[in-house]
Amino acid sequence: MSDAALQEFPSEFPIKVMGRHDSGLRALTQAIVERHAGPMPESGVRARTSADGNFLALTYHVHATSREQLDAIYRELTACKSVLMAL
Repeated sequence: MSDAALQEFPSEFPIKVMGRHDSGLRALTQAIVERHAGPMPESGVRARTSADGNFLALTYHVHATSREQLDAIYRELTACKSVLMAL
């Protein structure tokens, strides 16, 4: 089975990003996601701080139109020095 058969487009797709809480992570990563997927409504972003307050996990619910779009988002997110992990 090919990768294309696993994901249908267009579809809603969650992108999870984790990094240090004090790094301006939300502003940086939201700008990256919006550059590729358009403006994000506040309801399309979920934020969760770690128990000790050092880390921030963000989930962006994007309207994905292609595998290439998702690949571009992940490439740019993982290149960002403030991002520790993108899933």
